[in-house]
Parts: sequence; C-alpha cells; structure tokens
Amino acid sequence: MRSAILDIGSNSAHLKTVDLEPGEPVRTVRSAKRPTRLAESITPDGRIGVEAVGRLGWAVAAALDLARWDGADELIAFATSALRDATDREEIMALLEDRTGLAPAFLSGEDEARLTFLAVRSWYGWSAGPLLLADIGGGSLEIAAGDGAEPGYAVSLPLGAGRLTREHLPGDPPCREDVERLRLLVRERLAAFLPPDPGDLWTGRSGKGRGGGRAIATSRTFTQLAKLTGGRDAEGRRVLRLKAVRDQIPRLAALDAAGRARLKGVSASRARQILAGAVIAEATMRHLGVRRLEICPWALREGIAIRRLQQLGGRGPCRDDIAHLLFPLPEERARLEAVGSAR
Repeated sequence: MRSAILDIGSNSAHLKTVDLEPGEPVRTVRSAKRPTRLAESITPDGRIGVEAVGRLGWAVAAALDLARWDGADELIAFATSALRDATDREEIMALLEDRTGLAPAFLSGEDEARLTFLAVRSWYGWSAGPLLLADIGGGSLEIAAGDGAEPGYAVSLPLGAGRLTREHLPGDPPCREDVERLRLLVRERLAAFLPPDPGDLWTGRSGKGRGGGRAIATSRTFTQLAKLTGGRDAEGRRVLRLKAVRDQIPRLAALDAAGRARLKGVSASRARQILAGAVIAEATMRHLGVRRLEICPWALREGIAIRRLQQLGGRGPCRDDIAHLLFPLPEERARLEAVGSAR
C-alpha cells in the first residue's frame, strides 16, 4: 500500500509518501513541503482570513500533484491547530475544498500527542523503558508519557510558539516586561494543567516513578533550539539542555526576527516565534523535572504511518483514530483553480 500523508500546519503543508507492507518497516518514498504561512495571517480574534487561502490552496494543490505523481493508493490528510482552532475555519475549509477538491480532517490535540508518542516508541524501541515526550507546535504543546506502545498519559495545551507570539509578544523585538509576563504565564498554565508530581507521568500510573526512562522532544521548534545551543550527547545525538535553552532566552529577546534568522539553526519562517518556543521549552523542562531532552527525528506523520501499518496488518486490535483522515485523491482538475492566487 502506498499512502500519501498530508500534514497541513501553521507554516507549511508537508507531504510524506510511504510504502506500507505488513511485516516490513515504513519506507519513505518522498518527503516534501510547501509554505502556507498561516501563522502570520491569524488575527487577534483567531481568524485566518480569505487572503491566506491562495497560499494554502497552492500548497495543498502542489502536494496533491506530488501524491499523484508518486502513484499513491490513498490519501491521509489532516490539518493541525492553526486551522482546527481558527474562528473562521468553516469558511476557510469550504474555500479550500472548492479550490482543491479536498477538505482535510482534524485530529484532536490528544490524538496528536498519542500518535507522536507511537512514533517515538517505534524509533527508540522497548529497551528505552518509560518515555516522556514533549512537542511544541505552532498552536499547541503536546505532552505524552508511558511505558507501553501507547501512552498512559497524553494531553494537548494551547501553548504553541506561534499562538503565544501573536497573543503576548507584539513587539519585534518585544519589551522585557512582555517576555517576563509570558514566562510567568507559561509556568502558571503548566502548573494548572499538568500533574504536580512529574514523576507520575513517566508510566502514566501514579506512584511508579520514572525509573530508567528517557525524556524526548520532537518538532521543528525543539530541533532548532537544539541546533542553536549545539547540544550533543556522548553518542553524538542532538539534545537540548535546560541550562542552554534558559541562557538563550535573553539573547533571543534582544534580537528582532531578522537578527534571530541569522543565528545558527534558526529558520527565517520560525525566527519570529523561536523566542516563545524557547520560553515554552524552558518552562516545560523545568516543570517536568528534566535537564535534557533527546531530539527524535520521528513525530506525528510517522506515527500516522505506523498506525496505518498496524491497521493493514490486522494483528489484534489497535486504536481507530485515523479512519476519518482517509480520502481518495481529488481529481487533478482542482490544481488549476488553486494556483492562480498563490502569493
């Protein structure tokens, strides 16, 4: 089975085409992305606005073209929090479907956390012991933990790097007071929504402690922060250390977006929100009681591929959390309607 997985996020539409055969590993055929830049279009009242549909339609149409070129048998398409939480999402989705023939489905934040954990467990294997996972997206922060294939604990919080930048860091660069208020706000929200004893998270069962588990991070935000700080462990794996990310916050706060984009590891598309990402990362690590996070290259798209592979294998029950994401590939005619206003 050749599956095309289309992830429509706040910064890009990312297509991952994979071959899925029971008893075989997931084999990547293609990984490609096109910019959507939805995050920069979101207004204070949570609207995306129709002017962003041109970019969005072009990115989705281009991804669909690649999926057809790859000979995909099925399409698994979903949008994350930028579209899911938009106050005008019904209007945007109707326009997108009109222009491309596709109205992608949505995953809940908790399902995103669960599927990302599934990918991380598959990457590290059972020998890793209990896993604690953090993932910073544009609109939300996902945390999952457990000692099984599926997490015993999974939660999604509205603490994404793009969201907090829009809502709390209006200046470029922001004033010191806004940065300090944001740091306090993130700490308070984590304390309000996460268990008071972070040791309980590792297995998802109170009183089990953390044992010999590993703390893992996924997402572009964590990856770019790790590149910025230059962290590596003894085996050369990329890591993010608590002290290093804490030390970067005043440095990032003193720079505007253009200055941050010149830093090692920081992309221009994420330069505006990397400060909020650092604030979230530092507060999350502090609350969870971890001094170091390993960066895992697998995340949500890989988790969806693994879930689909489980379903195709038919060996025992598994969660049916992606059935609503399955679509036939839309007709190619839609592409011409989408590309005209891709600015």
